[in-house]
Amino acid sequence: MSGPSLKKPDAHSSIHEAALNEAKELRDIFQRCLEDGQTEKALQVAEVIIEHWETRTLKHAESEEEGLYKEMVMENPELNELVVQLTRDHDIMRRIVQQMKEMLHKQEVNEKFTKLMDGVIIVDVIHNEDEMNKLLPNSKH
Repeated sequence: MSGPSLKKPDAHSSIHEAALNEAKELRDIFQRCLEDGQTEKALQVAEVIIEHWETRTLKHAESEEEGLYKEMVMENPELNELVVQLTRDHDIMRRIVQQMKEMLHKQEVNEKFTKLMDGVIIVDVIHNEDEMNKLLPNSKH
């Protein structure tokens, strides 16, 4: 069973917005470190970025998959295809974050890391829009 706030569009949207804003701020800090040649600091920020994605967005995604999505499909089986698409978004985000972790492990902090961050942010924005506009309007809260 999902937490009650996951089915409430305003509350759910604010969860997404807060995490996404933090991700964008961290991305900007990382980029400034690269531009200033602060490799050591960039490595530290990269660690924080990965921790952020894992503990905020991907942990939230996990709770959606384990609760909200299953409940929504049980209430309305027509949502199954949408839920499959939303779960695929989560999988793509997990894969990108895994690539970022591998780069960090190799201490490769560079423009490619920034591009991966941009990619995961874009996927997250589209995903959040689909959840808010397609999934949650169908919830029976």
